Amino acid sequence: MGNPGATSQTDRLIGTLVDRRYRIDERIARGGMSTVYRAIDTRLDRPVAIKIMDPGFAGDEQFQARFEFEARSVARLKHPALVAVYDHGRDGDLPFLVMELVDGGTLRDLLRERGPMPPHAVRAVAEPVLDALGVAHASGLVHRDIKPENVLISDTGEVKIADFGLVRAIAAAGTTSNSVILGTAAYLSPEQVATGQSDTRGDVYAMGILIFEMLTGQTPFTGDTSLAIAYQRLHNDVPRPSSRIQGVPSEFDELVTVATNRDASGRYADAAHMADALRDIAAKLHLPACRVPAPHRPQPAAPVPRAMPSVIPAGSAATTTVVPQQPAQPKQPNPTRVFTAMTPRPEYLPSETAGRVPPAPRYQPPPAPRYSPPAAPRVPGQQYSPFPGAVHNRKKSRRIVLVWLTLIVAVALALAMGGWFAGIGAAATIPNVDGLSKQQAQKEIEKAGFSVAFSDGYSNSVGPDLAIGTDPAGGSSAHQKSTVTLILSKGQPRVPELPKNADRTKVVDMLSKVTLKAVDTEPVFSIKVPAGKVAQLTPAPGAVVPVGSTVKIAVSKGPPPKVTIPAVTGKTIAQARTILTESGLEVTVRQFTSNDASTVITQFPVAGREVDPGSSVTLFAL
Repeated sequence: MGNPGATSQTDRLIGTLVDRRYRIDERIARGGMSTVYRAIDTRLDRPVAIKIMDPGFAGDEQFQARFEFEARSVARLKHPALVAVYDHGRDGDLPFLVMELVDGGTLRDLLRERGPMPPHAVRAVAEPVLDALGVAHASGLVHRDIKPENVLISDTGEVKIADFGLVRAIAAAGTTSNSVILGTAAYLSPEQVATGQSDTRGDVYAMGILIFEMLTGQTPFTGDTSLAIAYQRLHNDVPRPSSRIQGVPSEFDELVTVATNRDASGRYADAAHMADALRDIAAKLHLPACRVPAPHRPQPAAPVPRAMPSVIPAGSAATTTVVPQQPAQPKQPNPTRVFTAMTPRPEYLPSETAGRVPPAPRYQPPPAPRYSPPAAPRVPGQQYSPFPGAVHNRKKSRRIVLVWLTLIVAVALALAMGGWFAGIGAAATIPNVDGLSKQQAQKEIEKAGFSVAFSDGYSNSVGPDLAIGTDPAGGSSAHQKSTVTLILSKGQPRVPELPKNADRTKVVDMLSKVTLKAVDTEPVFSIKVPAGKVAQLTPAPGAVVPVGSTVKIAVSKGPPPKVTIPAVTGKTIAQARTILTESGLEVTVRQFTSNDASTVITQFPVAGREVDPGSSVTLFAL
């Protein structure tokens, strides 16, 4: 079960303040690298979810930088199916991430409770997740760890995707061994298993596995170890869902087959394309809209008695050592079970007829028992009065009460005054520096009381080395002495130079890094570029283009087929030129008269020889 002290170490965080702001109330979930708690943002008085990472990452500067970058990138994304990121930081040795609190459960909980889902319910879960991933993919972000545990279903039936960027941040930290595959084995794409690298099509593969599991109640590959499960997909195709459970429409079979193609180039280009395909299937099958019911949350264990909120000291050795939970055994689908795509199951009623699913009751901790002092021991034979020394004790108790009230009021006033004075100047407004030079913008930000870090980005309207914004944005408030990232313009992007014999995946990645989008065109013949490699880009490398422009990629078909030189001896120059040009050859004429009606007396190379298209044939005419 893990380290015996893990539970006590984790539970000691309940009732404490993280970063002097977030009061931890209840543990929600534990994972391999973090623990998630329900908390209250005491500054804004709102409930939040706070993910506290394993303290093992605290000393890794590369992890911290990647973790911060991913948190900021995800915070910029806006979509109702994305779990919002509010804050991030580190308190002592505890890196943390503050997110939107979603009351409900996970897709994993729902699958355990109800087993396979009918197609219209699968669509109701997958469509918002794909749309949210599509927004992230368009911004250059890849999830890399799509699984049922990261798909949240609220009490009101909203579907959201969580945990963007954490796998890439942890991969960058260098805290894993070479034998560890980052991500969840059951949902990794073949290229993630083989190279550890993944792009938008890796997320598409994972979504194909997720849809397979929703339809059938099980993942396509099984094995004794995670590595065994992961490596199966290098050599085996994902089976069609209809081979595991009857009644799955062929359109869903095709959706899963395309999404899980072992060759990444054969999949949907990104989540937006896959979402469009799913919508086409829903329209074709006339799938009814429905609201997915939230899974029932298990009641938490007996709560730890809460102490007064305390602040975790900066050098605290407290850790969030993770103990893997023993999940309930998932329901195995009956192989003979049949469901019909057009007949909604009772638990997945269409939204226009379904009643509202009542939310699971919130956990209310029992009131703490009142302390009752033990009675003084009686002495045998002694007379006792129910009110001994009543008059004297009453006067004494009044004096004690007055003293304590005076002390309490004094302490409260001192704390209030201290908090009021501490609050003055604690927050400041970030200046607007758009269009300023690097030096001017840095001076303005530092003048407002902030430290400055630098980043860059592309802009159609702001010239190179000028400010195009800050993170957090100008006009917003932040604590003085905190760090504000100044974003400097690199101007408009240029189409990158095409490396020799470059793979399409590498070229797409190069384009995405400069905000450009790749679009495939018809393959072309090329003598210089091997088949399967990128032969040309349009616009050409070096061209300056607007942010987000489309660049066409043409892959080489290899060298063109050979051309047999036709015989043109005895024909006029005009006739010979026409025949050779139509064969794809160049023509050079050597004649002894200026008459185009002259007759070809010989040709070089001779007729019947095989040459490359575009080769030159010389004609000699009289």
